[in-house]
Amino acid sequence: MSKRMWGGRFAEEPNAILEEINASIDFDRHLYAHDIAGSKAHASMLAKQGIIGAEDAKKIIQGLDTILSEIERGEFKFSRALEDIHTHIEARLEELIGPAAGRLHTARSRNDQVATDLRLFIREAIDRLDQSIAELQLALAEKALAHAGTVMPGFTHLQPAQPVTFGHHLLAYVEMLARDRGRLEDARKRLNECPLGAAALAGTSFPIDREATAEALGFDRPAANSLDAVSDRDFVLETLAAVSICAIHLSRFAEEIVIWASPAFGFIRLSDRFTTGSSIMPQKRNPDAAELVRAKIGRIVGALMQIIVVMKGLPLAYAKDLQEDKEGTFDALSTLSLLIAATIGMVRDLEPDEKRMKAAAGEGYATATDLADWLVRQLGMPFREAHRIAGEIVARAAKARLPLHRLPLSEMQAIEPRITEEVFSILSIPHSVKSRTSFGGTTPLNVRAQARKWLKRLAKERKGG
Repeated sequence: MSKRMWGGRFAEEPNAILEEINASIDFDRHLYAHDIAGSKAHASMLAKQGIIGAEDAKKIIQGLDTILSEIERGEFKFSRALEDIHTHIEARLEELIGPAAGRLHTARSRNDQVATDLRLFIREAIDRLDQSIAELQLALAEKALAHAGTVMPGFTHLQPAQPVTFGHHLLAYVEMLARDRGRLEDARKRLNECPLGAAALAGTSFPIDREATAEALGFDRPAANSLDAVSDRDFVLETLAAVSICAIHLSRFAEEIVIWASPAFGFIRLSDRFTTGSSIMPQKRNPDAAELVRAKIGRIVGALMQIIVVMKGLPLAYAKDLQEDKEGTFDALSTLSLLIAATIGMVRDLEPDEKRMKAAAGEGYATATDLADWLVRQLGMPFREAHRIAGEIVARAAKARLPLHRLPLSEMQAIEPRITEEVFSILSIPHSVKSRTSFGGTTPLNVRAQARKWLKRLAKERKGG
């Protein structure tokens, strides 16, 4: 057998530059286990259908198992001269079992082979990511329960808005991650169709059983159209889109860690395990782990943009452009896995400064909305009028450099005479937080209930329920 699968048509060797640009073994070697699994399923099906002999199929499968062991033990020799993982495995199979190896490629092409391999790889990666994201949700929910009553400022425009609790803030990310898992689950459902047997683009004249190979490889069904089966990379696009959104969520959280850990905020402290120092400034404690989580999203989104550009102008069916669907994808998936692990570590490691958080929650007249709400409830004002009056009271307090609850009643009554002493009961930070009892609100009772709900759900998932 020629070292190259396609050598019979060509009289001359490829130019060295073509070999350099054409080789994919440096990255598609990651598909070795999936390629071998697909080949074993294909060989078994060919034998069952009487397309190849049972003895040849047995030799092929035994040879493939030997190759799998060699690769996993680090004894397999890779060479760029053999172009890709498929060629490597088939060439080694010929060395092991002789001419019977040549029967393996009956009724298939590298086009449907690599499409199958990549679906298997991404399906496996999605399953691992789902477990990792669930672990991050667990870490966040545990921390949220512990700090369901820890008051902190809530922000809009990064300006003090209304008091919330630290637990409530953390649970917002639990919800985001739940959507990330849902998107990955949806992507997994759609990718779970088997291209194997579509051959180069038109199917095959051999009496293959595509249902059998699909079932053997854990797919829901064979892909219905042979042209689409070999050229579709929607599953890569969709997975990378979901992965990118998840990375954005991690980046947002990392940004908040960077802000919170700065002395200007002083909301949290990260230990030595997730910070580094400066080569020149002895006092520095830099949140490098968070900064790198924030930065590495560029690699993930870049991989998505790359495959979008690759796919945007491709006619049916297969084109060599599709070789560029792997390197960025592999990097994006492994990068996200690393970012999740780092974020889990930081969540478990960080400790909030509850005193500083509570003090900051009272800055910026954060209970002004409570004042407006009181005017609506107690004086029957339309909210817009109450909003205006509360704003004027805030302006007066700011001019006097006093917090709202320290502004004399007479100053408030100068703006709205019907205001009574009772107003001071609703201007405290603890009251403001406790009063947000609507579904999804920040009252500690809600936060505890939601945190426990998530912990119960995640524990049930762990048990396979």
